[in-house]
Amino acid sequence: MLCVNQDRMMARALKPTFTFLGAFADAFPGRIVGALRRLGALVLLLAVAWPAAGQAQSRIKDIANFEGIRDNLLVGYGLVVGLNGTGDDLDSAPFTRESLIGMLQRLGINARDDDLDTANVAAVMVTANLPAFARQGTRIDITVSALGGADSLLGGTLLVSPLLAADGEVYAVAQGSIAVAGFSAEGDGGSVTKGVPTSGRIPNGAIIEREIAFEMAELKTVKISLRNPDLTTARRLAEKVNSFLGIPAARSTDPGTVILKVPERYKGDTVALLTDIEQLRVKVDQLARVVINERSGVIVMGENVRISTVAIAQGNLTIRITETAQVSQPSPFSNTGDTVTVPRTTIDVEEEAQRKLAVLPEGVSLQEMVNGLNALGIGPRDMITILQAVKAAGALQAEIQVM
Repeated sequence: MLCVNQDRMMARALKPTFTFLGAFADAFPGRIVGALRRLGALVLLLAVAWPAAGQAQSRIKDIANFEGIRDNLLVGYGLVVGLNGTGDDLDSAPFTRESLIGMLQRLGINARDDDLDTANVAAVMVTANLPAFARQGTRIDITVSALGGADSLLGGTLLVSPLLAADGEVYAVAQGSIAVAGFSAEGDGGSVTKGVPTSGRIPNGAIIEREIAFEMAELKTVKISLRNPDLTTARRLAEKVNSFLGIPAARSTDPGTVILKVPERYKGDTVALLTDIEQLRVKVDQLARVVINERSGVIVMGENVRISTVAIAQGNLTIRITETAQVSQPSPFSNTGDTVTVPRTTIDVEEEAQRKLAVLPEGVSLQEMVNGLNALGIGPRDMITILQAVKAAGALQAEIQVM
């Protein structure tokens, strides 16, 4: 809606310009007309690109969460049956044995005194996400993971398993055939495994039995939580909402929270209020941060990363040690001496001859800093060391986060 209004305002503003260009072209034909047409096309291109530049901002619904709209985690324990000899070993998994005996007793079968010997049963943990405002009778997906020593859950069926939340109450009941993406096969001379055969999913495998009560429509205040807390972003969000509503209804209380008082015209219809404001666009600010994963050599830098004037030199030192075995033996037809192996060690030291010194001036942008570091001809892992050294020297105006 905002983009449409911007387009209309821009069209009204440029209408006199197009009228003038048209009249001027009628008075001066020839090559001048072609130039004017190209000028008009340029103005039209700028008019089209102008609202697109404003779309670089993010919607509120993409950067924040509203109070009450959240998932809840569910977990449960159950038994999977129907496995083709790939289940738990009942002797080494006592919890599977006791669960199987308890299940049979509830069905009227006394198996406690019997020597159970089956490999077609496996104990599993069942997990699921209970969506916000999910109603009773709605089905949700579940994930089943082996708990004992089962080799595969392929072809198994999960028996009725209650799913509990953090309060200990049952909110869903799961059951169904397990879909496993991986498989495992072995023979006398080798084996092959693809994916994880001890974990699978059951689409729509659980039915919600209890709802989480939350009346959003009757809220008098709504908390808006930023997914990436930031003081500047929180203030901009509050100002954007206030500008849209025309009253100071929103205020930021901390870097991650904006409190919104429901205006009188939205009383009893908070859903309409959140629907209107979640489409508003806010320019997101972020902390200058460099994220480093030393295990994989990945470096991610934000656009606000800046450095002070610093000179960087990088040189590689390579030491190569070569062991060459030589045989020492006595002269032919000699009755003295023994044939022995004599080690010969060669050590080569190579230092990069073309060591480079790069100077990065103060306040350079992210692209300029990357270009300067790439000019040294170094790899990602050496770049990690350089960034840490620049930070230690106090020249990197950013936070380094090592994963």
